[in-house]
Amino acid sequence: MSVFFLPAPPSVTVTVAIHRTTTTCSSIQTLQQPLSQPQPSLPSSSSSSNSLLTSPKTSPVLSSGCSLNCPHFESCSGCTHEDNLHRPAVLQEAATFFKKLGVSDFSFDTCRLYGWRCRAKLAIRGTSTDPLIGLYEEGTHNVVDIPDCKAHHPSINAAVELLRKGIKILNIEPYDEDEQTGYLRYVQMAVTTYNTSLPASERYRSGRVQVSLVWNSRSETSASFEKLNNLATFLWRNGGPNSKVHLIHSVWANFQTSTNNVIFGNRWRHILGERDFWEHVGGIDVYLPPSSFGQANTRAFDSLLQKLHKYVPIGSSVTDLYAGAGVIGLSLASTRKCRKEVSVRCVEINKESKLAFEKTTERLPSSLDSSISWHHADTSIEPLSWLVGSDILVVDPPRKGLDPSLIGALRDIKSAERKAMTLENPTFNVKDEKRPWILRAREESIRIPSRTPQEEDRSLPQTLIYISCGWESFKENCMALLSSKAWHLSKAHGFNFFPGTQSIEILAVFKRGPGTSVKKKKPGKKKNKKNSLERWS
Repeated sequence: MSVFFLPAPPSVTVTVAIHRTTTTCSSIQTLQQPLSQPQPSLPSSSSSSNSLLTSPKTSPVLSSGCSLNCPHFESCSGCTHEDNLHRPAVLQEAATFFKKLGVSDFSFDTCRLYGWRCRAKLAIRGTSTDPLIGLYEEGTHNVVDIPDCKAHHPSINAAVELLRKGIKILNIEPYDEDEQTGYLRYVQMAVTTYNTSLPASERYRSGRVQVSLVWNSRSETSASFEKLNNLATFLWRNGGPNSKVHLIHSVWANFQTSTNNVIFGNRWRHILGERDFWEHVGGIDVYLPPSSFGQANTRAFDSLLQKLHKYVPIGSSVTDLYAGAGVIGLSLASTRKCRKEVSVRCVEINKESKLAFEKTTERLPSSLDSSISWHHADTSIEPLSWLVGSDILVVDPPRKGLDPSLIGALRDIKSAERKAMTLENPTFNVKDEKRPWILRAREESIRIPSRTPQEEDRSLPQTLIYISCGWESFKENCMALLSSKAWHLSKAHGFNFFPGTQSIEILAVFKRGPGTSVKKKKPGKKKNKKNSLERWS
């Protein structure tokens, strides 16, 4: 293996396959028959010997009909509905949308309904004697305290309670936006369930928390750093490996003095605990520093990756756009044994993801003989140059969807194939380059070459796998692709990444060409057609 660093109501027609757990009502729903009323979920088994985890505040409540039963609902802006967590309102719309496009087997994974959030950014306000740690009230900058959040992994709630105690005991003043005084502005809580010393069944509930304290100063040289260090020491002493229960993975500091709404500043410092933060998803170990993007719902993301793997044939060549740290691409490289020629290319605009990619590749199987690369580049600039040489294109754009230039290249992919034969490839071209964006992509990139010689491939993707966290933008992008007749929709699946909200994550598979049109029913079969429509009414 070699690596190169180069430049988200009415009755729903659903068949429910129930996989019983302690925290979900159902797991997989294939939209074909009316959805039956779910059975009440059982209390969560995520408590442990930690008093903070088993206190009355965080003890689970027996829910009926997959209801949230959260004391903070309505005051907190995090969740928008408290009933039918397994079936967000947008699900019916999604099922109808895909059925009209010929996908009759659209499925929906309800995922874990409670205690699913493994990453949370929380504002800290109030006073040292009465700190508020939570989210802003909708439309305001008034912080709502959420100590009993039902979405949070229990370890996050426990770590928040420990932080609250530390603030009170050490007299740490929370940040005051109006006066621009105080010290503690925000906290990011990230849970890792990666612990090979425990049986697999116990790792999730025993997750440890990486605590990142956002401090109102320019750096560790500020006079207030002693207070910050005392707070970090308190968290480590009472939640570290020598405490009654090992809750805290590590403590980090981020220094921010900006008066805008940006949470993190550019300066980070590791204070106590393990420096490296690992999670296991998609069949690989993933490195996630506190400054990098990480999925909030770790288990749901893992379910999506397992489904995605099925649509990538073994030996494929893959390009992963909007790749972040390259988790999707690296997961495919490891599990699908991608071919040597232009095997996996990950393209990401955020250069902070480079370190996470580098560290993650270090734990890939040594037997993997594929070319793997990560490129710091803007996908919207000459997108065709990143498509050349790939069988599979994977896109995971932000909520706004695909860049217009990429949509254009995909819509016109037939003529793009002719152009690709003469296009300079930013990955392999070693001639003098006059385009500055390509030069920057080379300078900021990483490449791990295969151990065998490569032959340059100029073909373009035959399969497009679209991962979407923005339903409205996905619909718009989907129709744009289909209207060009260059692509047709083959498969679609939904995932409940954010139970309690109206958001769903979509995994859609497009294939090259217009596809086959749905044949009209013969006159003698009108009755069957009517019955079919009635099932969807």
